Formats: sequence, structure tokens, C-alpha cells
Amino acid sequence: MIMSRRCKLKDKEAVNMHVFKDFYSNEVKLSFEDHPFSSDPKHVWVICKFKNQWLLTKHKERGYEFPGGKVEIGETADEAAVREVMEETGAILKKIDYLAQYYVVGKSGSVIKNVYLAEVDKLTDQPTYYETEGPVLFNELPDNLAENINFSFMMKDEVLFHCLNKINEHKKI
Repeated sequence: MIMSRRCKLKDKEAVNMHVFKDFYSNEVKLSFEDHPFSSDPKHVWVICKFKNQWLLTKHKERGYEFPGGKVEIGETADEAAVREVMEETGAILKKIDYLAQYYVVGKSGSVIKNVYLAEVDKLTDQPTYYETEGPVLFNELPDNLAENINFSFMMKDEVLFHCLNKINEHKKI
């Protein structure tokens, strides 16, 4: 697991930062540096692969998305990532790595979220998947995610685009 450490975003690191608008036109700052915005983020999002397929969940209100959520009191972001994947998909992880962190200022406040890349060992049935309908596997993600009404707003901005590019660049999975 990745150990968090506090670090500040330096001018030279800004080269590795992407700034863009999200689905709701809020400014997003995405960085692949080690925790540039917070060593203690309160949200996580986990890009998951299982046997060469993308593992998503179907949120009951938002549609298809990668699992994620809030860090609970007394829990690290790394622990929250593992828990959220289990709760929303029933997946037991083989490997999980910190990938990026992003910062969004919206109408209701700011959010700092760690993005992880996880390799799933196996899927288990769960009595509940909480706010989701459980695991959904995709051989490929659709090209038209931004226009596809079946996918969550979280899948429609440049966070996913840049993260997938970084994953492909390093062939992490």
C-alpha cells in the first residue's frame, strides 16, 4: 500500500498538473505527483481491472462508475479505497496503487480526492452493495462516455481521460 506524506505543490510540479472544468463547470486541478493537495484527503476513487476487464459499479442514481467514496473517521484514504471497492463491488484486491490526486472547488465546497489503480483478485457476492447495484464488468469503456446517459458524471470529465492515459503510458495493468 502507498504511504501518504504531506507535500506542497511546487512551481516545477505544476508542469505535471492538468487544469480543466468538470461536468458541472467547476475547475479541477489533477496532479500525478505524490499527494500535492493534501496528505489526508477525504474522498477516494478507484479505477479497477479484473481479468482484463474494467470493473465498475452501477450507482442507483448516477449510473455506471468506478467505485469510490468518503474516507471514514479513523481510516486512511488507502483503507477507504479498499473498503469502498469491497462494499460497492464485492471485489477482493490483489494490488492497489496511488495514481493521482485532484482538487475541485464547487458550489458546496471543495473536494480533494485520491485516485487509485487496483487489480482485482476475485469477486465475491455481498448481501448488500449499499448505494450501488453491485459489480459490472466492461471489456472496453465506450468512446462516447461524455454523451452516454448510462454513465455517471464522474466518468465524463478529464480526470478519467488523463488517468487512463497515465495508466497506458506506464502499462500498469
